[in-house]
Amino acid sequence: MGKFRYEMNVDRSGRMNNEAMLQLKNMYLAPYMQLATALIGKARHAGGNMFRHQLDTMSILIDYGYIDAILLKASCIHDVLEDVSGFDKNLIINADEDGLAVYNLVCEVTRKENQPKEEYLRNIIQNGSPRAKVLKCADRISNMISLGFVSDPKFIERYCDETEYFVLPIAIEVDYNMYQELIGLIITRRRYLEECGYIEAQKKNEQK
Repeated sequence: MGKFRYEMNVDRSGRMNNEAMLQLKNMYLAPYMQLATALIGKARHAGGNMFRHQLDTMSILIDYGYIDAILLKASCIHDVLEDVSGFDKNLIINADEDGLAVYNLVCEVTRKENQPKEEYLRNIIQNGSPRAKVLKCADRISNMISLGFVSDPKFIERYCDETEYFVLPIAIEVDYNMYQELIGLIITRRRYLEECGYIEAQKKNEQK
């Protein structure tokens, strides 16, 4: 199992080295991918399904150099407790020797039933572990990329505001490169709102 980096990640080396490849080779990700298939029937607002989103989040972590077994396993299933009604937590706990640690990390990034989104995100800012914060950033990068396929301006505006107010403070603490990518994604999504006339229409409505 790779050692998790608890200091902010600033350097981004690019290609995976042999040490990281061997760490990844020795991880047993398949049991968690199997659990994640419970999300195949869960559609996403931007298209596709939640199973694909899990693996996309994992690929973003690997892209940023995180070769950490608990983090990657949790990324494969980070939405199952929230999005699959009655999901048996023991399936995670008993998946392998990392199961309990993976389950605890998934719990950290799981929004409780009826919990306001702002309260959920503030809790991660204030109380989240380093792994939970890195996972939340990778999750949000995936979501912000998918936002490019959403045509609902109000949804885009709300999601960009939420990312700026609550996720950027998490990213600047744990990974400057993720922070930069999130800023770039916010800029491009807000540019779309300007180009489609939504921002101008909002200004006119406020002036009435």
